[in-house]
Amino acid sequence: MAASAASLALNYVAADDDPWLGSPFEWILRVPSRTKGAIGELLVQEWAIARGLDVRRSPSSNADRIINGHRIEVKMSTLWRSGGFKFQQIRDQDYDHCLCLGISPFEVNAWLLPKDLLLEYVIGHMGQHTGASGSDTAWLGFQADDPYPWMAPYGDRLSTVAQLLTDAGDGRF
Repeated sequence: MAASAASLALNYVAADDDPWLGSPFEWILRVPSRTKGAIGELLVQEWAIARGLDVRRSPSSNADRIINGHRIEVKMSTLWRSGGFKFQQIRDQDYDHCLCLGISPFEVNAWLLPKDLLLEYVIGHMGQHTGASGSDTAWLGFQADDPYPWMAPYGDRLSTVAQLLTDAGDGRF
């Protein structure tokens, strides 16, 4: 699981052997940073559609997609050489959940984090551009094999995120 992804990343640093070579996600590393966000949104959209969830583009720029009537902000991170994920540009906008998609060479992790949880632990607490006290943008960074304990009920596996979306019922959007 995620521990093997972190081990792969550490081996990459130690042996200069690229764990992404031959990976089904290798191509993502070659696209410009700005394009990666759009790729994350499309990956989530196609994954959700394949699971029978209702998916629409959000009419507002405050969320990326509407899934089963819930406003979802999508953040994607590929595994960093350090063995961690860094979900960037997390803002206090109008969305219900932030779906964090962590891409490793041969696996995908995901968390469906409620906005109120992000306000409690991330937004205003983990500043991205202005230090820890920054409140405009935040980032959520952690080792792939050691997410924060408060994240545990909200995912790690895509199947858990699918169940959370189903259990949430129909949203109001």
